[in-house]
Amino acid sequence: MGLIGELLLLPLAPARGSLWVLRQVVAEAERQYYDPSAIRRELSLLEERLEAGEIDEAAFERREDELLDRLHHRTEQDF
Repeated sequence: MGLIGELLLLPLAPARGSLWVLRQVVAEAERQYYDPSAIRRELSLLEERLEAGEIDEAAFERREDELLDRLHHRTEQDF
């Protein structure tokens, strides 16, 4: 794209910048969501809550399945 194209698209620069920032925020949120150490921490806290009687076995299993799915999703993306 030449100089003329850049000049014509100049009014869209704020929108393109905002889109870039939004993509960066989404990428970081996904990185944190699928971070194996964060998932393991959540699993540990979940087990503590079960042992303390704060949650029942069914709630534990549901949440554990969700966390393991996240962990599995992360390992699939690494390959």
